[in-house]
Amino acid sequence: VITVSEFSREDIHRHYPFSRGKVEVVHNASGGLFRPKDWEENRRWKELHTEGREFFISVGSIHPRKNLVNLLKAFALFKRRHRTNMLLLIVGRMAWQHEEFEDALSSFRFRDDVRLTGYLPPEGLASAMAAAYALVYPSLWEGFGIPVLEAMRSGVPVLCSGNSAMPEVAGEAALYFDPVQPEDIALQMSRIFKDESER
Repeated sequence: VITVSEFSREDIHRHYPFSRGKVEVVHNASGGLFRPKDWEENRRWKELHTEGREFFISVGSIHPRKNLVNLLKAFALFKRRHRTNMLLLIVGRMAWQHEEFEDALSSFRFRDDVRLTGYLPPEGLASAMAAAYALVYPSLWEGFGIPVLEAMRSGVPVLCSGNSAMPEVAGEAALYFDPVQPEDIALQMSRIFKDESER
């Protein structure tokens, strides 16, 4: 049996103890479209899609495990602390049980600073990722977490949950937060915003 992370291997062993010694890990890779792009390419993308404004990006289908309600709460804390026109770009299709997110967004104080793109094809996602200020990935559980890898491959800073497989994927190359604590998410967003050298 092949799985994508040590975390997933241990999860398989927990549910199927007889699988020990029969499961190998082959980590995921990102597609070749994900790469750093030059300043001019990124500027043009932002002019077309965000009126030239900087943005945090979050990638993944919209459903409860992606924890986007807490991301909205964290973004509100960030916006209240900093005088900035920074946007939050959420890339992904509406999946299941998305009503709580839609309700939270409909009454969100900074609704005009949140953009939903829906699904983007690989070329579009790669361009959006490369132009982002940072990836914020607050998922509650991932067997791998490929957007983390795609952001790193694009030369974009990663802020992500410190749970499941994500520390295995990002190692020391990310800032981690507790995904159930919006204050902690906002703290890392502020940290990367205030310290350009760390970014």
